[in-house]
Amino acid sequence: MKKVSLIVHQNYVEDVIKNLHETGLLEIIDIAKDEPDTLKDSERASMHPDADICANYELRLSRLIDILKDVKSKPSGIKDMLNPQLPEIKTVEDCSLEELCSYAEGMLGTIEKNILSSEQKLKELDERKDEINHDFEKLEYLKDFDLDVSDIRQSDYLIIKAGITSDLDALESEINAIDKSLLKSKQFVKGKEKEWAVLIAVHISEKNKIEKICREHITEFDFSDLAGSPKEILKSFKDEKAEIEKEKKKIRSELKVFAKEQLNDLLATREEIQLEGVRKEVSKNFTKTDSIYIVKGWVLEKNEDRFRNLIETSSNGCVIYDSKTPSANPDSPPTHIETPRWADGFKGLLTMFATPRYNEINHTIIMGFFFVLFFGVMLGDAGYGLIILFLSLFGYFKLGKHSDMFRSWSFMGIWMGVVTTVVGFLTNSCFGDLIPRFFYGDPSAPLYSVEIAGIHLPANSIKDPITILVIALIFGLIHLNVGVLLGIIQAFKDKKYKEMLTSKSCWIPLQLGGGILIGYSILDFRVSDVLISVAALLVVIGLIQLFISAGPIGFFDITGYVGDWLSYARLLALGLATAGMALAFNVVSQLLGDMIPVIGIVIMVILLVVAHIINLGLQALGAGIHSLRLQYVEFFNRFYEGGGHEFTPLEINRKYTKIKE
Repeated sequence: MKKVSLIVHQNYVEDVIKNLHETGLLEIIDIAKDEPDTLKDSERASMHPDADICANYELRLSRLIDILKDVKSKPSGIKDMLNPQLPEIKTVEDCSLEELCSYAEGMLGTIEKNILSSEQKLKELDERKDEINHDFEKLEYLKDFDLDVSDIRQSDYLIIKAGITSDLDALESEINAIDKSLLKSKQFVKGKEKEWAVLIAVHISEKNKIEKICREHITEFDFSDLAGSPKEILKSFKDEKAEIEKEKKKIRSELKVFAKEQLNDLLATREEIQLEGVRKEVSKNFTKTDSIYIVKGWVLEKNEDRFRNLIETSSNGCVIYDSKTPSANPDSPPTHIETPRWADGFKGLLTMFATPRYNEINHTIIMGFFFVLFFGVMLGDAGYGLIILFLSLFGYFKLGKHSDMFRSWSFMGIWMGVVTTVVGFLTNSCFGDLIPRFFYGDPSAPLYSVEIAGIHLPANSIKDPITILVIALIFGLIHLNVGVLLGIIQAFKDKKYKEMLTSKSCWIPLQLGGGILIGYSILDFRVSDVLISVAALLVVIGLIQLFISAGPIGFFDITGYVGDWLSYARLLALGLATAGMALAFNVVSQLLGDMIPVIGIVIMVILLVVAHIINLGLQALGAGIHSLRLQYVEFFNRFYEGGGHEFTPLEINRKYTKIKE
């Protein structure tokens, strides 16, 4: 990465910005925040005056786009999901902002008023429908009462109230205690709760008493704007709602015509204005004097010559250019994670944890390799692996044509499926013991039998878990030591030589010496006295290195390292869980099939399909999470710090347009 500084004459700054935007070579720094001392000799530049014009048009266009997207018919179903409708790409010419705004104004002048008025009508209709629904719900309680709802009010002689109560007995008791009163009720049952619609009439002289009773016992209804019997009003409401839906349907049909004819053009125009807006706003990151602008940013070292030539051409040579190699502190450069296209999925897993800091080792491919390997071992079933493989191949070749994200994640899924399938065949698991149980007639029979270099395959993870555990712990040692090696290299790159020679390197002699001593004392390895002495010396050297770095507390680093190593036993545990659940489903399905003649076979097949789909989903999720955990906790703990920010140059990302060639 190079940190570059440009001093550009004000006459050429717009051309420079445009070319930077089109090429995507520079990540622009906000000088006022990054280097506030610069403001002593210059002032902060402001956004271009046209930025507000762009923002205004973008807002108007976005409002119309949102309205039309809401009414546009959306494809649904499996067929449409597998063949997603791609946005229409409009070919546009490179034009000035004035021409672009003129075009946008002409388009908006034709359709904006109609679309906005239609939206307003829809809102008004929806508000009226909500009002009707609110009153409709209350009137449903009163539909069996013979009254005019306009009478539910206070008159010169009477107070008439209506509402609902959940304690009719208490209400009746208090109403009956009032002279010149009337109470009518009807019971409703909602779930386990009982409610009563009530109609109360009392003389005006009892106003204070009835107001107090109603506050305590009923939820009152208010129909100040309605007149007529509840049944009549309910019927009129139903008719009005039908008319509202009819009117809404008509308006939405008109908007769908606009969407079909204008939406793509609106999207393309908004995208063009957004790009212009970015160019007009970016100048707020610069500083300036009376005649020049100062621009600073980050450029990839491999692109520096190209960048310099671009700047000199754009400014007609009226530029002063300077670059320097930054330091991690205090410059804090951005990080460019460079990976092959097929490894983009792995990069997503890495940045999900943390973006690497500048000059940190790019271990994306290494992490991805171990993630796929551990996933395959933990899932460890050939049948499940083949399903993942075929789904990933479909995603890669079919859906990957429409989405780079689908393409990169499907590519990773292909390798996860391959490794899972291979591990499944090596451990005698294909949908558990489905093939031997239902096709060989012997659940204990292997899928195949072959001997290679004295090793009999397949190994059975359920019958011989110790072998799988040993392999898992070997994988763990390899993984941890790759992390140790990366930690040593990273410390060397950062010139932290003491850390490299102590806390990073101590694990090599500790593991070598400790392994020999453990093998001799516990596993009865035959080793010479000289080798035992060398092993003891290595352990002492490792302890000295560790204690120099961490002091006596370094002892806990040793127990932590052992704990990290034993954590890889989860490779066995999850593999056994997959095989065990698959076997259990097969046994239950077979029992059901044997218990119920003819129909039992159908039930057995259905149960097998459903159960194995569920098992695949659960175990694949578990394998993915635990494989990531081994990367994030055990592996990254050896060397990875993170805390950087990714290189994000000023560049054009088009979705709805392309420039005419």
